[in-house]
Amino acid sequence: MVKLSVEPVTRVEGHGKITVSFDESGNLDKVHFHVVEVRGFEKFLEGRYIEDAPTYTPRICGICQVSHHLASAKAVDNVFGVKIPETANLLRNLMHQGATIHSHALHFYALGAPDLMYPTTEDILKRNLLGIAKENPEIVKEAIELRKIGQTIVKTIGGRAIHPATAVVGGQSKPLKEEERDELLKLSDRAIELSEKSIEIGKKLIENIKENDLMDIGYFESYHAGMVNDGTHELYDGKIRVVNPKGKTEYEFDPAEYTNYIAEGVRPYSYLKFPYLKDKGEEEGVYRVNTLSRLNVSDKMATPLAQKYYEEFINEFGKPCHYPILFNYARLIELLSSAEKTKELLENDKIVDTDIRTEPDDVVGEGVGCVEAPRGTLIHHFKTDDKGIIKDANLVVATVQNNPAMDIGVRKVAEKYLKTPEDATPQVLNYMEMVIRAYDPCLSCATHVIGNNDSNLSLEVYKENKLVKSIRV
Repeated sequence: MVKLSVEPVTRVEGHGKITVSFDESGNLDKVHFHVVEVRGFEKFLEGRYIEDAPTYTPRICGICQVSHHLASAKAVDNVFGVKIPETANLLRNLMHQGATIHSHALHFYALGAPDLMYPTTEDILKRNLLGIAKENPEIVKEAIELRKIGQTIVKTIGGRAIHPATAVVGGQSKPLKEEERDELLKLSDRAIELSEKSIEIGKKLIENIKENDLMDIGYFESYHAGMVNDGTHELYDGKIRVVNPKGKTEYEFDPAEYTNYIAEGVRPYSYLKFPYLKDKGEEEGVYRVNTLSRLNVSDKMATPLAQKYYEEFINEFGKPCHYPILFNYARLIELLSSAEKTKELLENDKIVDTDIRTEPDDVVGEGVGCVEAPRGTLIHHFKTDDKGIIKDANLVVATVQNNPAMDIGVRKVAEKYLKTPEDATPQVLNYMEMVIRAYDPCLSCATHVIGNNDSNLSLEVYKENKLVKSIRV
């Protein structure tokens, strides 16, 4: 038997690897995407006061921190049965749009664009952000500026650019000042300008992928899920719509009802769970989330410029669209939408009101919070005792939901390009990584201790270089 591995998968958040094995006859056998790190935040949260969850969960990740902050805050509001003021909702939404601008700009330019610009090169010194900067310094400067705008919005609303702290039980702890609004409005205009430029860059790079006959890497058809508000594209608050591989709506449900529709499987080769649509089964019920999936489930975009590019996208690639490589391009349409939405929120005079918090009364005991993180649908589900101590926490992270698709995607690449072990050139192995990166996974957000004894953790205690005790977790 011959076994190949890509380890680590590069330009992703977290640690993963790809393994490819061939049987004794030299035929392709197993292909898997493995996530090899463990965080275990679901267990860390047990025994904590529920009101502290929005403070703890942003520590899961330095990129998705706003998404975790807000999903937890919404869940905590529901645990206390409190409805937050309108201005608090506007502020939270604005923070979320800023985080989306930051994350989408970061992924497209630093992680995704090198694949689109240099998809066939074997020169790893060229296939990265510095390689792009060498040939296109102005583009990289504008990418950094766009990311900075998103972080400035997060810092202004959330109190800190990393691990924000202002979403509290019942609303927000910090209002927005008039002078802060004026400054952010100027930045929103620039964000819109840079986002449109990014889309034009994205169009050229997708043409490059077409010319290299790589549009179908990792291609397969599946269900798609994402948030909508009366059918309109939504990132902050709405219902979850699931469409089938032909684009027909299968269900549309309140996030609090997610356990009626989503189940989570486990496999021995990964610390990530394998979610699926409960009534379809683990094999047939694979679904995807993230940018492309959100376009697939939406009837229209929420802002005018994004709607224009959305219509162009649908006219060119159809709906639903199943090409993983186009998660990168869909990301840019959402980037523009969030920039437009940022300006729209800031132009609402209610956003500078000071009525930003409702005092909670009693502990209801259970709550679900949901937002569309940059990487897809994110659900936080907490159960507490009557004192508000967390007894159970379930975090259904976007990357977890795309885990089955990434696993399938790397196999599709192997089936097309790896007929024998000798076919495993650096270029082909990079195609597998390209599929993973298209989903923009945040692996550290998503890991849990699961599976059989082959995937459990081991704690070994040594004294004077001798093993004295071994504990399996």
